[in-house]
Amino acid sequence: MPESLDDLAADLATGRTEPVQLVERALERARASDAVFITLIEEAALAEAHAARRRWTEGSPLSRHDGVPIAWKDLFDIVGTRTSAGSRTRDEAPLVTVDAPAVAATRRLGFIPIGKTNLSEFAFSGLGANPHFGTPTSDLPGSARMPGGSSSGSAVVVQRGIVPAAIGTDTAGSVRVPAAFTGCVGYKASQARYDMAGVFPLAKSLDSLGPLGRSVADCATMDAAMRGLAPLPLPEPALHFVIDDSILDDPAVTAPVRFHFEEVLARLSRHATVRHQRVEAWHRAREAITRLGWLGAYEARQLHLDTLTGPKRPLVDARVLSRLDGAACISAEAAAELVSIRQIEMQRLRSELGGATLILPTVKHIPPLLAPLEADPAHFAEVNVATLALTMIASFLDMPSVALPTGWTAEGLPLSTQLCAVSGRDDLVLAQANWLEHLLRA
Repeated sequence: MPESLDDLAADLATGRTEPVQLVERALERARASDAVFITLIEEAALAEAHAARRRWTEGSPLSRHDGVPIAWKDLFDIVGTRTSAGSRTRDEAPLVTVDAPAVAATRRLGFIPIGKTNLSEFAFSGLGANPHFGTPTSDLPGSARMPGGSSSGSAVVVQRGIVPAAIGTDTAGSVRVPAAFTGCVGYKASQARYDMAGVFPLAKSLDSLGPLGRSVADCATMDAAMRGLAPLPLPEPALHFVIDDSILDDPAVTAPVRFHFEEVLARLSRHATVRHQRVEAWHRAREAITRLGWLGAYEARQLHLDTLTGPKRPLVDARVLSRLDGAACISAEAAAELVSIRQIEMQRLRSELGGATLILPTVKHIPPLLAPLEADPAHFAEVNVATLALTMIASFLDMPSVALPTGWTAEGLPLSTQLCAVSGRDDLVLAQANWLEHLLRA
């Protein structure tokens, strides 16, 4: 099993490994993995690794993780690279001269970016397909399955053990869905958690960032690093959870997901306070999205309008074009109403949960097979909507959320549980997810 960030820190401190070895190994694995990276930063990464090795030799590392390789979704500005957003429309975009603040913060602690990972074009899909740079797939048994999107490469690079952690973005589920489909941990922060400068947007009202890792502790370490902080041990959290049974009553929640989630609940209930209640803010948010449309789609269309109406239109994935074109039916008035409803329901949610955390499946179904979806655009669109159904509402309500791998099907496919707190309670949801992770591993 790939080493955790804590394991790597211990190995660096004792000399069992050193930064150049770590970076060379990561680059070797990256080169052997089709469609996972859009850009590898080999020369600069190796130069940083040699500098980190000198610091360790001199007894002055930047942090416990000085020299650890990581990867970034290709929406983040990294010096000397082009930010592609997964699109050929940006092939001529200028090379970046300033790191995004989140990237710069991790560099100051010695983390080394080895490359920029693949994603759904413009980050506008929950399935992770990309016809321009290929679709990355995880090492799951049987036929290839969709990796989840839009942070597909960031999940696969962790699942394959190329790097111990990677960073993605999440507007409607783009960290949590790929985490769920690859058996990784994915943490979507509250929007205000990080400096969003230098990150190519999809929908600024909803965009958030978050790391993917092999454990909650690894995600918490990267969360701190992205804010320029040394990690602190996750505390023992208050264990108060809410279950909305009507979410499970949805016939679209498939049997493997439902049965597994009920098993998780049964175990959780023996160790924590679990309250069953209908969460009205959740249902009102879902009704508003159904009636008025997805705010993220409206904002994405406005952002890319020049591309949609200009000479670069033929370069865009037809499936992404279809979604962007479909957003033309969402009026400015409807978007403004969605913004207003969002604020109201976020306040209602805070009152309803009363400090507890909502727990539910991350996705309603197991990772879908890749080939049938790539062959049928209509089926792709249908499954994409279903895939994002639960994560999207949490995004609308700005709920910091952790997608936690909590089991496997008989075929060896991952199953995931989502913990969602009210906006700003990031530390709580990380601590609770860490507690649940250890409970289920015991």
